[in-house]
Amino acid sequence: MRASKQVGAAPQAGSDLCEVQCVDEIKVRRARSEMKPAPTLAALAETFRVLGDPTRLSIVWALSREELCVCDLANVLGMSQSAVSHSLRALRQLRLVRYRRAGKIAYYTLDDAHIAHLLEEGVRHVEEAP
Repeated sequence: MRASKQVGAAPQAGSDLCEVQCVDEIKVRRARSEMKPAPTLAALAETFRVLGDPTRLSIVWALSREELCVCDLANVLGMSQSAVSHSLRALRQLRLVRYRRAGKIAYYTLDDAHIAHLLEEGVRHVEEAP
């Protein structure tokens, strides 16, 4: 393992920074080779940004349980159909949800199981916090 070390100014006690400059070139190369392309990470960041809104997150959570129409979602969330529809549009643009028409009713569901797994992992993480 080749590592280059340079001694720099010592950070404050208890700091979360390294006290010396030490780069493990093998680990850096490995991490770089496993990085996702910038457009993929940008799309993921946008997904998390959209899911960062409590209303949209509530919609996605409800849809992770079962298919619901806009009227049902509005009632579940205690919101207007217009507000729910606005949030659904943002979720649809990122392919987080999709809909099907049955006559005059639009039923929404998650686009795929990955989104439900993402939510489950997130909930598991926050519920484990001390």
